[in-house]
Amino acid sequence: MFSVLPRAAGSALRQTRLLFARTEPRMALQLRCAASATLRLLEDCLEVSCGGTPMRFNYVWLRDHCRSASSYNSATHQRSLDTGSIELTLRPESSAVEDGQLVLTWPGGHVSKFSLSWLAENSYEGRKTVMEQPCVLWNANIYQNACISAAKWDKFMSCDSELKKFLQNYLWYGIAFVDDVPATVEATEEVIRRVSLIRETIYGRMWSFTSDFSRGDTAYSQLALDRHTDTSYFQEPCGIQVFHCLRHEGTGGKTLLVDGFYAAEKLRQHFPENFELLCCVPIRHEYIENTENHQNHMMGIGPVLNVYPWNNELYMIRYNNYDRSVMNTIPHDTIRRWYVAHRELTTELRRPENELWVKLTPGKVIFIDNWRVLHGRESFTGLRQLCGCYLTRDDVLSAARRFGLQA
Repeated sequence: MFSVLPRAAGSALRQTRLLFARTEPRMALQLRCAASATLRLLEDCLEVSCGGTPMRFNYVWLRDHCRSASSYNSATHQRSLDTGSIELTLRPESSAVEDGQLVLTWPGGHVSKFSLSWLAENSYEGRKTVMEQPCVLWNANIYQNACISAAKWDKFMSCDSELKKFLQNYLWYGIAFVDDVPATVEATEEVIRRVSLIRETIYGRMWSFTSDFSRGDTAYSQLALDRHTDTSYFQEPCGIQVFHCLRHEGTGGKTLLVDGFYAAEKLRQHFPENFELLCCVPIRHEYIENTENHQNHMMGIGPVLNVYPWNNELYMIRYNNYDRSVMNTIPHDTIRRWYVAHRELTTELRRPENELWVKLTPGKVIFIDNWRVLHGRESFTGLRQLCGCYLTRDDVLSAARRFGLQA
């Protein structure tokens, strides 16, 4: 399982093992179920036990997920069965295990067959013990000791194995680099399109900007920017942020990167009640722009931390102190506790050992998971021109899955 990991220091590997270990119960359950199973027809569900591990399946769920030709189109991977036509009190007339398959016969004679390994993989009992997106949590030391190599532009553009390695690094760490890219907007766009479709927003499609305050945002200045995620004021924040520094004639301007998941998991470990509060209190973020050329009023609402409810896995952090709007939908006693929780998270995010500083130079393109990794920058002097864009998260993950990566 770990032979495919990049060379890493012991602490990074131990962290990786911690996260990948959550995939092992499902694999073991699948192996046990492939061999044998016992069945119990209960009042409202079928209990399937594999090696002593019980899994419970609602009868309507089983009929709804039937993979027979009349119920499911295997060519399009779409359901043909009308779920609204299933009798909600439905029960199978008979059940059996034959050659590693669960065989159910329903009233009227329809037969459904499920491989036991498929049931194990798709049971609630199996899904709640594994991660949807395995990743390596990192601070600066862990990331630097992992010695992750950047993709090289010429090979990246022509070799699928280089693209696959790039995507795997992105999935594990939330950041990935391509080096030796020609310092033009056009070449940057070619690299980006190799990965995904570009998401057009109020900032355009591909953008190139300097510190001229051409937009109503502090990013268009020479000021330092604290760690944050972008577009928190969108109902669905942009999934990936891409930067390429085309030129810089001055000093400063290093890019700050912080693994928000690493900080949030520290919060969960030490202050679980604060973690839970940041998961359940929705916060409004807002962007108001009223310039000669741009008039926008964007608003997004969501909690600072977002987790999947079945396994409590963190999948998004929405942290931007610049764009957080008036908090007027929360009772005063909850507000007090929210500020305490927010302060604890901020303390973790601002620990110096969690800060990875990178100097973006012409030729180095960085892809940042905007749902996970916070970014900021030093103040700078002189002319500094950046280009970049946002990517659609769905298309990046789709590209990874086409290579067989877990995403």
